[in-house]
Amino acid sequence: MTGLTLYTNPMSRGRIARWMLEEVGVPYDVEMLGYGGTMKDDAYLAINPMGKVPAIVHDGRVVTECAAICAYLAEAFADAGLSPDEAERADYHRWMFFAAGPLEAAVTNRALGVAPSDEQQRMVGYGDYDRVVSVLETAVSAHAYIAGDRFTAADVYVGSQVMWGTQFGTLPKRDAFLAYAARLADRPAHVRASALDDAAMAEMQAAG
Repeated sequence: MTGLTLYTNPMSRGRIARWMLEEVGVPYDVEMLGYGGTMKDDAYLAINPMGKVPAIVHDGRVVTECAAICAYLAEAFADAGLSPDEAERADYHRWMFFAAGPLEAAVTNRALGVAPSDEQQRMVGYGDYDRVVSVLETAVSAHAYIAGDRFTAADVYVGSQVMWGTQFGTLPKRDAFLAYAARLADRPAHVRASALDDAAMAEMQAAG
């Protein structure tokens, strides 16, 4: 046991947490959970009552929600250099939580066929999908990375949203998104994490 455990499924947002753990570079254990099965068992609900992955447990402390996991790991393992410096801090927090809030909501609603009316746009945090996409495009175009010229934990979270979005069609394949995704895709930690999750997915599928 390492004192750090990832609860995940390779066909979930747990891939974000896995990437972040590989960036941090510390040993961790993995518990693979199945949808509708172990993910809803009492043992896991005691860790995350939402019955969703990912979650991490670090020395008895539970962290859920991908953006929170990324931020927590960056702070808990500061030697990895993934937390923002003073100049990066504002953009780091701004865009990580923009991706966790307005972007996530806008993309999910669009996938569900939900389009708020002009009046309803004042009630929802993202306004409308097109505005969110344009704001995100400007953000990823401003610097090489989301908080500046250096990779941080915010790029794990925002970058995952952009890579998945352009791959699965929930974001348009604009040049700025594709260029940003390309800067991240070949990072050794991302390559390792993807290989681990792809292997776990194949194993789970083979097991039926």
